[in-house]
Amino acid sequence: MSVATKDIRNVVLLGHSGSGKTTFAETMLFESGAIKRRGSIDNQNTISDYSNIEQERGNSIFSTLMHVNWRGNKINIIDTPGFDDFVGEVVSSLKVADTAVILLNASSGVEVGTELLWEYVEKFSTPAIFVVNQMDNDQANYETTLEQAQERFGHKVVPVQYPYNSGTAFNSIIDVLRMVMYVFPKKGGKPEKHVIPAKELLRAKAMHTILVEAAAENEEGLMEKYFDQGTLDEADLAKGLTIALANQDIYPVFCASSVNNMGSGRIMGFINDIAPSPADRPEALLSDGRDLVCSTDNDTTIFIYKTLTEPQVGQVSYFKVYSGKLTVGDDLINANNSEHERINQLYVAEGKVRTSVSSLSAGDIGVTVKLKNTHSNNTLNTKGVDRSIEPIHFPSSRFRTAVSPPSKSDMEKLIKALHIIEEEDPTMIIEQSAQLKQTILHGQGQLHLDIVKYRIEQVNGITMNFEKPRIPYRETITRGASTHYRHKKQSGGSGQFGEVHMRIEPYHENMKDPVNLSVRKKEIEELPWGGKLAFYWCIVGGSIDAKYSNAIKKGIMQKMQEGPLTGSYCQNIRVCIYDGKMHAVDSNDMAFMLASAAAFKTAFKDAGPQIMEPIYDMEILCSGSVMGDVMGDLQTRRATIQGMDSVGHYQKIMAKVPLAELYKYSSTLRSISQGRAKFSRALSGFQPVPYSIQEELMHAHSALEEA
Repeated sequence: MSVATKDIRNVVLLGHSGSGKTTFAETMLFESGAIKRRGSIDNQNTISDYSNIEQERGNSIFSTLMHVNWRGNKINIIDTPGFDDFVGEVVSSLKVADTAVILLNASSGVEVGTELLWEYVEKFSTPAIFVVNQMDNDQANYETTLEQAQERFGHKVVPVQYPYNSGTAFNSIIDVLRMVMYVFPKKGGKPEKHVIPAKELLRAKAMHTILVEAAAENEEGLMEKYFDQGTLDEADLAKGLTIALANQDIYPVFCASSVNNMGSGRIMGFINDIAPSPADRPEALLSDGRDLVCSTDNDTTIFIYKTLTEPQVGQVSYFKVYSGKLTVGDDLINANNSEHERINQLYVAEGKVRTSVSSLSAGDIGVTVKLKNTHSNNTLNTKGVDRSIEPIHFPSSRFRTAVSPPSKSDMEKLIKALHIIEEEDPTMIIEQSAQLKQTILHGQGQLHLDIVKYRIEQVNGITMNFEKPRIPYRETITRGASTHYRHKKQSGGSGQFGEVHMRIEPYHENMKDPVNLSVRKKEIEELPWGGKLAFYWCIVGGSIDAKYSNAIKKGIMQKMQEGPLTGSYCQNIRVCIYDGKMHAVDSNDMAFMLASAAAFKTAFKDAGPQIMEPIYDMEILCSGSVMGDVMGDLQTRRATIQGMDSVGHYQKIMAKVPLAELYKYSSTLRSISQGRAKFSRALSGFQPVPYSIQEELMHAHSALEEA
């Protein structure tokens, strides 16, 4: 039986790697009775992290969907990875969640991974709850962690609980919402309720007042009641906090030890009672700007937020019902490609275990299999309905590597396997570069692509090698040069003849026409790889028939696609064809193509040729303690520091860095910072390479051509 929309809670677990998300999910399942025995990371038997690679590594790589039944409601839980190499799993999960539960490691405080996750929480306007986890750690410091959270995330971070004791003796939590102290048995589980100790009462009352005021602020009637009575009863508190949480006016803070099963039950009760249902959240945004109300009264619309491929099963699709009611046997239309899909099977998930259901209501999250033409970010509708949910916008890549199989015969298999993973993981992009003559993988980091390699080798049985990717340089010129070239070939019968005189110059916008040439025709062509070619036809007197102008231009374009210096694309050049010769019988398009290509190559080398390299804008977020090391490493990479800033208690470094110096940067940064730094990058433009590097690149290209 499907669950009513108002009785659904969709929760995503977020946090830096090591904050205890998977163990917390396991405890939630156990507390609800969904499982009879808790698994552990060490024993490789948790409901989440069920894949072989996750069990081998001991951390999450994929998001995992689970659910529990709690006091008549259904709570869908999505556990997500903590490493930002797998940020795509986080972003897709946040898309369909209605509440974020952010776990903080009590011994580490607010880590940089959490800071970056917060950007996505704000982007999706997701209500959030903080859990200071691992209070049993001997280095646990609740006060410091809370202070850091309030400093970074603002005054809306308000504690609902604090530990009465912490460290290895942790077993008691003071709850200032219910004004009670929970004391847990040695092995955790259901706590006893105790009176708050007298020495803590003043502090607890002050914190309780802050919560009451936060609840009263969101509803005029509650505010009047608060002024009249000086407090609110439990029902009014719940009403006010529900509104405050849904509007992101409060971010409640709880504390727990997920390993020792202390605190999770209270948090689940809060999620059940206070967290918004899908019906309480803002209407979903459609691609055309319209809104969609989450209601079973509407026509059916579902959104595929994640796909994966399983052996013996094929494609598995994870989705959220955004409106209507989805029933087994429904025929839907894919809004992205107009393909028909029949829903033959419906499931709810508990990790890798899927339980068949007959229907799911608006707001619920489920699984189906064997969709033929539907992938992540696709919307499916009832026939006759034209809706497309605003797609997930995934972050751009930060790491690139070239790949190759051990033999050419395996290349087709490798590309096919990579495309399957690309469909599952939109943060990985395959580029088959004609310019570089390499297959390039773009991803979020070395770890991200290492996992791709592992999957290709283990699942598909194809060995995949990583190679240093070539750099997409550009070539241009710095001054003008003139030359001519005669192409003449005679081998019996009709021959080939074409002579071209040309002048080449650096091109820039709004440059004036040459004063000593008579311009008959000019074409400014936008090049597919960026930059421009300005082609001027300046022939007077018919020394070359105008019908050959296209062939001459084509010859120049061909040579610009494989520049004379390194074989890279050329750009921003003006070419003036001002003289030449032709033959009544032997001249043809091919002759003039070859003549213009050779003339361009010769003139290019005399025109102050310059190799341009791609430069990336970098933003690095790190702690102050490693800032010097990060800066020192950047200086070895020919970086130009643009500035520094503070973001919370982290430092942000802004720099421009050549792409040639960024190979495996994510691994280096992780090593320098012990995993406590993150970066993003975006193409800034192209700049001239230093003279010494240009000489090296030219010599290397010459040697390659000779070979």
